[in-house]
Amino acid sequence: MIDLSGKAAIVTGASRGIGAAAAAELAHCGASVLLLARSTAEIEANAAAIREAGGRAEAMSCDVSEFAEVAAAVERCKEAFGGVDILVNNAGVIDPVSHLGEIDPADWGRVLDINTKGVFYGMRATLPIMAAQESGVIVNISSGAATNALEGWSHYCASKAAALMLTRCAHKEYGPKGVRVVGLSPGTVATEMQRVIKASGVNPVSQLEWEDHIPPEWPARAIAYLCGPDADDLAGADFSLRPEESRRRVGLI
Repeated sequence: MIDLSGKAAIVTGASRGIGAAAAAELAHCGASVLLLARSTAEIEANAAAIREAGGRAEAMSCDVSEFAEVAAAVERCKEAFGGVDILVNNAGVIDPVSHLGEIDPADWGRVLDINTKGVFYGMRATLPIMAAQESGVIVNISSGAATNALEGWSHYCASKAAALMLTRCAHKEYGPKGVRVVGLSPGTVATEMQRVIKASGVNPVSQLEWEDHIPPEWPARAIAYLCGPDADDLAGADFSLRPEESRRRVGLI
């Protein structure tokens, strides 16, 4: 089992899917976790479930597209748990799936605000803290869409490509200061996002069946591994869960 005892973690988009599973897994490994999402009911229930299982967790409403809210969440983590050691930039959206010449510009921009600016805001608020303590891990949820153009996904592909570059830039700037920044590309995961994609009927991903996707507990396990002591060599990388050797490494096989 990965030992994250004494670590304080922030997980964005923690109301369901990968975020909720990651928060539970990090807490299971001993970390204290602050769960963030725009709506509070689900994250409060998730935090309560973690506490009932013997872990430490709190919930806080946060819109990651607003830097002031992200900065306030980081301060809350410091007050509640004594610091910030782990940040999981998981919050992300894909809807509406639409062609470039048809999508509402405001909708296109909203995806970038959450998927790209949200990643930057999380790093901007935590990197100075982690650099000062010369330790910390940031996991940015990546995607094959970062390097593979898909019909109807221009906003998502662009946002994930930008997030990938943010991972690499942060590694270049803060890796020498003791901060591990790594991307996790999980493949297709059985979350609400896949229901949106399925309903769109656009591109081959929408043709996949629910059972074709991996459960959110798999990337959650990978996130905990990437935050642990055996993932130093993955700093700056975009770690993919698709290869069998990757799943074996994180303990899924």
